[in-house]
Amino acid sequence: MRYEELTSQVQALAQLPDRRSAERAVRATLETLAERIPDGLADHMAAQLPPEAADSMRRVAASHGASPAQRAYRRDHGERFDLTGFAGRIAWRARTSEGEAIREASVFFEVLDSAVSPELMERLYKALPSDIRELLPEARAFESRGGEEGQKGR
Repeated sequence: MRYEELTSQVQALAQLPDRRSAERAVRATLETLAERIPDGLADHMAAQLPPEAADSMRRVAASHGASPAQRAYRRDHGERFDLTGFAGRIAWRARTSEGEAIREASVFFEVLDSAVSPELMERLYKALPSDIRELLPEARAFESRGGEEGQKGR
């Protein structure tokens, strides 16, 4: 998927006023996601995204300046924060409210689902805590089916 397609779909589905708002939502969500997931997963995701979107993830992963132990932990686990922290970071980056940040992130994840491989979305699903996982399309699909996966983490 090209970057223009990605941002256009986010703009349309989130009903954002302009492309700049969509780009801000995409960038803020990707940067926050890169903080939350293991660096290896962020690298795999970046490899499947258009370069303009991938740069946001790679920049965050590269900036993980900390002690060697902290870098090793983030490389394997990502930074730990819940949905409230996730929404707050996106809202701050996108200069919007936390409610809007959640809505825009959810829309972004719907678009992301069609932009990357199903295996990568599965890995993302498994890497996130249950509260953030609820924003992913797969989480809603499992919930609506009442499947076992949708029940995990409750």
